[in-house]
Amino acid sequence: MNGLSKALLGLAAVGVGAWLTGRRRASDFHFRDKVVLITGGSRGLGLVLARLLTEEGARVAICARNQEELDRASGDLAEHGGNPLAVRCDVTNGQDVQDLVRAVEVHFGPIDVLINNAGILVVGPMETMTREDYEQALGVHFWGPYNAVEAVLPSMRERGEGRIVNISSIGGKVSVPHLLPYSASKFALVGYSQGLRGELAKDGITVTTVCPGLMRTGSPRNVLCKGQPEREYAWFSISDSLPLLTMSAEEAAREILAACRRGDAEAVLSLPANLGALLAALFPELTTDLLSLVNRLLPGPGEEPQVKWGRDSTSSVSPSVLTTLTEQAAERNNELVT
Repeated sequence: MNGLSKALLGLAAVGVGAWLTGRRRASDFHFRDKVVLITGGSRGLGLVLARLLTEEGARVAICARNQEELDRASGDLAEHGGNPLAVRCDVTNGQDVQDLVRAVEVHFGPIDVLINNAGILVVGPMETMTREDYEQALGVHFWGPYNAVEAVLPSMRERGEGRIVNISSIGGKVSVPHLLPYSASKFALVGYSQGLRGELAKDGITVTTVCPGLMRTGSPRNVLCKGQPEREYAWFSISDSLPLLTMSAEEAAREILAACRRGDAEAVLSLPANLGALLAALFPELTTDLLSLVNRLLPGPGEEPQVKWGRDSTSSVSPSVLTTLTEQAAERNNELVT
């Protein structure tokens, strides 16, 4: 073995050792007494995450735009033994987010963990989407996390520690038909989050990018449907309920917190999501051909395109026995009343 080979082996050993040391340190991380801020924490996945963190002894702060949702979420978390701080905030507004972080720091102290979870969803053919749909999606899914990260960074850098979890989507790795603004904004979040991890490692701050597949959070009723709303809502809500293709919000939340605890770079949740991401990475042309076929099976814009909330787009097939699981999730996760 020559000198170069020995040097390379030595560097590899050092790298593996450092990685193992980091993994051991990551496994020692716990949420008890940690201050955790969850954006979009009033319902759905955000509320489920808040419940689990409350049960683990974290000091939880949640934010959302709807005060009534926040009030109900606070009552829910109190039943789980928590005393949360609930703050009304629009994450697309940088000043709102600065005020939110100051409120959390005054109430609880410095933020140890930031979970960027806030989201919106518009479903429909690209012909029905407007520039405003793309701007709103980017506002919530990219600028929202950016605003929150910028607000917590000074304190985290000063302390030399902190954890940031950016919840993107499998739609941030595979662009899904009829979800184009959503996918575009989630792709932006994945790129930002991955780069952020590399930039902030020197400051002792760990960033985890999460890309869930379909989850049974109960959110379809709060999706905006465009084109033929009843048909859009039907396929979306049924897809959101299928046991083999979806995972429960509770299972997803447990995996997200485990990834944060370990300090993982990325977590793609569910077997279908992992297979989809792998297929897109290895066979991009085949993937787009398959998605093109799926798109042909989805509803067109219709002769007179309409816009309705999911809850106003019911039909004979949704809600039905096919959407039982997502309807049950909606009841559990504060999605029924808006």
